[in-house]
Amino acid sequence: MSKTYNISELAKEFGVTTRTLRHYEDQGLVTPTREGINRIYSHRDRVRLKLALRGKRLGFSLSELRELFQLYDLANDERRQLEEFAVKLERRRAQLEQQREDVEVMLNEINFFSTQCQRLLNDGDATKTPRL
Repeated sequence: MSKTYNISELAKEFGVTTRTLRHYEDQGLVTPTREGINRIYSHRDRVRLKLALRGKRLGFSLSELRELFQLYDLANDERRQLEEFAVKLERRRAQLEQQREDVEVMLNEINFFSTQCQRLLNDGDATKTPRL
């Protein structure tokens, strides 16, 4: 018989709250069985939770993760799932690259205005408004 886990064990192992696990269950990412009021998680649930948390760190939404899990559940082989995952990864990479560029632009603007402010303060000309 495979090892099973209760909600507290998985929450502790992965450093999440039991509320998070219940939310992931509501979203269809894990499907524990019930023994009375207790949730019993299988090895499959544990693996899916691990993958979901890893996917969240990569910036995927829960709905995107659910799509990937459903694709895996329905696929006869892993090729289609891997192709879809590769597409999602590339999209995420492009988003992050754009965000990095946006942050660089903002940092350059902050540096420019900070330098202007310091120059005006050092010149004793603080009554002048820096040009925006």
